[in-house]
Amino acid sequence: MDADFDPIREAHRRWVEHGWADAADGMALVTSITRVQAVFQQRIDGLLKPFDLTFARYEVLQLLSFSRTGSLPMGAIGRRLQVHPTSVTSAIDRLERQGFVVREDHPTDRRAKLATLTEEGRAVVKQATAVLNEQVFSDPGVDPAAVTELVDLLADIR
Repeated sequence: MDADFDPIREAHRRWVEHGWADAADGMALVTSITRVQAVFQQRIDGLLKPFDLTFARYEVLQLLSFSRTGSLPMGAIGRRLQVHPTSVTSAIDRLERQGFVVREDHPTDRRAKLATLTEEGRAVVKQATAVLNEQVFSDPGVDPAAVTELVDLLADIR
C-alpha cells in the first residue's frame, strides 16, 4: 500500500463527492478517533496481558489505588470512570476472582458495597502502571505540546 495514501482522507473526499459534505468532517473525526483507539487498545492489551488485566480492569485498580483508603463505592467507580454500572460490576467480579479486590459492606450505607484494593491488587497495578508509563503514556506518539490540546478537545465529547 502507498505510504502516502490516507484512507480517512480518501473517505472524506468521497463523502463530499457523494453530497455529504456537511457530515464529512465529522465522519473523518469519528473514524480517526476509532482507528487511534484501536491502535492504543492493541498496544495496551499486549502490555497488560502478562498481568491478566484488561484496560477497564486496570482503570478500576488504578482508581482504587488513588483513593485515600483503597476503597470506593461501586457507584462512585462508575461515575468516575464514566462507565455503566453493569461494566463496573463485571470488572469487580473478575478482579475479585483474581484476588485483586474484595467487596465489603459500606460502613454507613447498608445499600452500598465498597470495592477494596487488596495488597496483591496494589502490587499488580503498580507493576502494570510502570510498564504503561514507560511504553505508552510517556510517549503516545504525538508531540507533547499537542497532547494537552487533544485531551482538552476530546473532553467535550467525553
